[in-house]
Amino acid sequence: MSKAPKIQPLGDRVLVKAVEEQEQIKGGIYIPDSAKEKPQEAEVVALGTGAKNDKGEAQPFNVKVGDKVIVSKYGGTEVKFGDDVYTLLREDDILAIVG
Repeated sequence: MSKAPKIQPLGDRVLVKAVEEQEQIKGGIYIPDSAKEKPQEAEVVALGTGAKNDKGEAQPFNVKVGDKVIVSKYGGTEVKFGDDVYTLLREDDILAIVG
């Protein structure tokens, strides 16, 4: 993975980079990129400043930088930084930590 971008998410947002799956061709059929589903496994690259509770206290994140996670299929906003594409999403759009 390339060097992390200088992007600081705000609030309860998390910046992730999709984990690319190894392309496999089975039975001689090639599936073009436009027909592939959006990857759901990603690596946490940066954390936001944290959500606040009703009392104004910062809530800790359940994930940390470097965690492999499963993200909501249609959650977040894609952000291009250099040649890399990241997704900026709310922590609620993270469904699970892998491994």
